[in-house]
Amino acid sequence: MEIRLSAFADEAAADYGEQLKVLREERIPYIELRGLDGKNVADLSEEEAEKYAVQTREAGIKVWAIGSPLGKIGIGEDFEEHLRKAARVFRLAKIFGTKKVRVFSFYTKTPEADREEVLRRMKALVRLADDNGAVLYHENEKEIYGDTAARCADLLDGTPGLKSVFDPANYVQCHEDVSAALCLLRLRTGYYHIKDALYPDGEVVPAGKGDGALAEVLSGITENTVLTLEPHLAVFEGYSHLERTARKPKYGYGTSREAFAAAAEALRALLRRCSFKEESGVWKK
Repeated sequence: MEIRLSAFADEAAADYGEQLKVLREERIPYIELRGLDGKNVADLSEEEAEKYAVQTREAGIKVWAIGSPLGKIGIGEDFEEHLRKAARVFRLAKIFGTKKVRVFSFYTKTPEADREEVLRRMKALVRLADDNGAVLYHENEKEIYGDTAARCADLLDGTPGLKSVFDPANYVQCHEDVSAALCLLRLRTGYYHIKDALYPDGEVVPAGKGDGALAEVLSGITENTVLTLEPHLAVFEGYSHLERTARKPKYGYGTSREAFAAAAEALRALLRRCSFKEESGVWKK
């Protein structure tokens, strides 16, 4: 069994060249594209994407997935315009050499009432993706339809062709039982986002330091997969400037690069603890 690592490298640096450098330094062979030189991947022109694709290949990094914002709008917002944006994203995915596109399932305050509209939209996105050679991976996210494990399962049941990415920290922040979510969705998970969080206030912490059952997540993997590191760790350059009453994060870092390095090392340590060994950039057990 083999695990390969990917990352949202825009959390290490805004500059795309620096992102690629950081990935090499941290022995991470894949990238999940989101921000490139301060611009969201969904807003790139095809010409820009061609340039970045060449830069990525020359750096020896492969694109695992497009970390798109598709589905991250309100359920009442214009969907036809969103479909046009989706078509562009799917063309960009082809340029970057990946079929995988991360998506969401629309912000809603009344998920039960909005279920049919959510499913209609998700089916339309899947059809459009299929027409363009792309595959959609739904991420559980706070305040969207698929923010609970049960509704994620409902989405997968109701939307043929839709796949899923499992984010433990997001389940923690939604006060879901991560172990129960794993039991329900493990066999339907295409890959994993690696970040951890604490139940009391949702604070994000390094992998294995929170309530996201990361050791259980990794120990239970039985097939080849990819883990996308998504640090989301707090960066505070001047604790001395904070007021005494300000709540300080449990883990804080001086720079984005420092936070990214800490997140990467925490994941490597957790993999070792779960009996994985690193061999030429691949983790094996």
